[in-house]
Amino acid sequence: MDFWNPYRALPPAQQRVIGAASVGAVVVVWALLSASGLLSKNQLPSPLAVAEALIYLGWYEGKSALAVATMWSVGRVAAASLLVIVIGVPLGVLMGASPRLNAVFSPLIDPFRSAPVAALLPIMVMWFGIGEFMKIAFLFVGSIVYLTPLVRDAVRAVPEQYLIAAKDIGATPWECIMKVLVPLAMPRIMDAIIVGVSVSWTYITVAEYVNAQEGLGQLIANARRLSAMDQVFAGIIVIIAVALLTYQTLMWLKRRFFKWETQT
Repeated sequence: MDFWNPYRALPPAQQRVIGAASVGAVVVVWALLSASGLLSKNQLPSPLAVAEALIYLGWYEGKSALAVATMWSVGRVAAASLLVIVIGVPLGVLMGASPRLNAVFSPLIDPFRSAPVAALLPIMVMWFGIGEFMKIAFLFVGSIVYLTPLVRDAVRAVPEQYLIAAKDIGATPWECIMKVLVPLAMPRIMDAIIVGVSVSWTYITVAEYVNAQEGLGQLIANARRLSAMDQVFAGIIVIIAVALLTYQTLMWLKRRFFKWETQT
C-alpha cells in the first residue's frame, strides 16, 4: 500500500496541497476555539486579532518594530551559527576520525544533549554579563552540543572500505580525513548544520530574555508583561516563519550541492 510506503515520495504539488490543508485546519480549529468562549481573549486571541497585531507591529507611525526585532534576532542566530560551524564541524570530524579524541570529548559534550541548556543561563550571565556576547554564547552552547555529535556520527557512518582503499594507495591519515571521510560525510554534515541552526532558533527567546534592547524574544517578553497576548502570538508566528525560511534555504543548499544524496 502506497499510504504506508516510506520510500514513495509524494508529488510536490500534492505535498503542498496537503500541507496547506493541515495548516488551514489548525487555523479553523483555533478560530472556533477562540470564538467558543472557553478561553479568554488574553489566553487565546483570535487569528484575526493576531493578524491585526502583525500589521500593527509591522508598521506603525512610520516604524516597523517587527522588522527591527527580526533583524536583531537573525543577526544573533547567524553569529552563533557561524561560530558553531567553524568550531563544531572540525571538532566533530576529528572526533569521528579518532576514537581517542572521541573518548576525550564525548563525555564533555554528549550529556548536554539531554540536559536543560536553559538552566545554564544564570551561570552565563554571571560569567559573561548581560550584553550581546552572553546572548551569542548562550546560543552557541545550546547549538554546538547537538551539531558536534551529529558531525561525528556522520564521519563514522562512512563505510570503512573507502578508508582501507585510500590507505592501500598510500594516502596519509590527513589525506584520508580530508579527501575521503569529509567529502563522503558532507551530506550528513550538512544535515547536522541544519539541526544546529534550527536549535539556535528554539533558544532565541531565552537568549533575548535578559536585557535585550531589541529582538523577537524581547518583543514577546514586553508584550507578555503588558498582557498583549495577540502580540505574543504574532512574535511566535514570526519566529516560526523565519526559522522555517532558514530551514528551507539550508535544505535548498543541500539539494543544490549534494544532488546525488537528495535524489529520490
